[in-house]
Amino acid sequence: MAESAVEQIFDVVVVGGGGAGLAAAIEARTAGRSAVLLEKNAALGGSTAWSIGSLTATLTPHQIKRGIKDRPEDHWADMPLFAEAHLAARDNADLRRILCEGVPDAFRWLTALGVRFFGPMPEPPHRKPRMHNVLPNSRSFIYHLEREARRIGVEIRLGIRATALCTEDNRVVGIEGEGPDGRCRFRARGGVVLAAGDFTNSPELKARYMGPQEAKIAGVNPTATGDGQQLALALGGRILNGDLALGPEIRFIPPARTTLVRRLPPWPALAAFLQWSMDHMPQALLRPFIMGFLTTALAPSAALFENGAVLVNGEGRRFCDELDRPAYALPDQPGGIGHILIDGRMARLFSAWPHFVSTAPGVAYAYVPDYRRNRPDVFAEAPTLGALATKLGMNPDILQQAADGGGGKRRPLGDGPFVALGPVRAVFVHNEGGLAVDHQHRVLDGADAPIPGLYAAGSTGQGGLLLKGHGHHLAWAFVSGRRAGRIAALAVTSADPQT
Repeated sequence: MAESAVEQIFDVVVVGGGGAGLAAAIEARTAGRSAVLLEKNAALGGSTAWSIGSLTATLTPHQIKRGIKDRPEDHWADMPLFAEAHLAARDNADLRRILCEGVPDAFRWLTALGVRFFGPMPEPPHRKPRMHNVLPNSRSFIYHLEREARRIGVEIRLGIRATALCTEDNRVVGIEGEGPDGRCRFRARGGVVLAAGDFTNSPELKARYMGPQEAKIAGVNPTATGDGQQLALALGGRILNGDLALGPEIRFIPPARTTLVRRLPPWPALAAFLQWSMDHMPQALLRPFIMGFLTTALAPSAALFENGAVLVNGEGRRFCDELDRPAYALPDQPGGIGHILIDGRMARLFSAWPHFVSTAPGVAYAYVPDYRRNRPDVFAEAPTLGALATKLGMNPDILQQAADGGGGKRRPLGDGPFVALGPVRAVFVHNEGGLAVDHQHRVLDGADAPIPGLYAAGSTGQGGLLLKGHGHHLAWAFVSGRRAGRIAALAVTSADPQT
């Protein structure tokens, strides 16, 4: 560390300004300790702000209001049903119990801070409706958590990237970082909490734990670069389930401009009105609002390809078997993008239930007319393939060859009008590769011994816990963040000097 770096002293140092990091910092400060939160970006949010905003929980006021009798132990028993049977041995059942027992209180804590939800929504194989969706959007989490953190005196430092963990006598005692003014150092009397998200946008970690092709595929959150995992690996920490991820999957590119729904401010009065509307207004009136959210950057249904849709690249060329992991082939195409080509029959078929183009489970379904209306930037239609090729800037002969099956065994497209949905790209939504932690969120080394002074929460500290199904990653972020912050705060002893 450079001699010129000024050391600032706090009881708890938190790395990462998403949901887990904010929860950790708030709990540490609530416990009466000083806390600083370091965020490398210019604003707080992390992957929490990029999420759909689902939170899965039991014993919520929303369940009770509807007479739904549900228990954390039933939630614990249902979660493994989302994962493939061969993954059962890789799940951390103890951390799953911590999640299921802790999320009811975390849910009430969030609502007490002003966060509003609608639901609960069913999501099989959950046996009871447990999925709650935030209103008006996922920015609400950050808005209310940041407001609470600042209110109670959490120090928030933006533009600070943690570069190394500081140790003394084999104990983590702080963080070295880089900020607008150069090198900096933050000392932690109680502990350092790593809550910097996953590594879906780290080519190095993806190549190491997933494979070379996966390393080419970006994450939804461009700044999810595994900073927390890297810091702990340098001290002997280890990553569990690094090869597991949601994705890669094909998704529509996001709108060039933020949609109206994403721009809605997370004001408590507005969220309360939307919550009332979801319960009382006719779905016909709500649907345009919901579609504005639903047709942003979600995944097109695999049923499109199962019913004959063709995936072409920017030149109009068919380049893969659409039924055999097409997302893996997209990064090698020009610009890493493609278009989904359908004929008139499929366009009519995917205009009504049960054939939808995309969905946010428990919210609504979007069809071809919804994309025509809400996403003209990813929707092109023409009576002939030649006219469609002209609209898309493709070679008509190449596009015709793709429509004829591209030389493969695909059934040729039928009559028009033809529709192209895209550009689409391949992305990772999140991955499961978190640091090994114990039930107190202490980071473990290769011998399963805690690294003194070092804690991890959220995706950084997932600890082998499998979080399949909607609403579990956010649930773990808040539950583990709160617990890690509180435990790190309690590690400050009376013998520690106070400033």
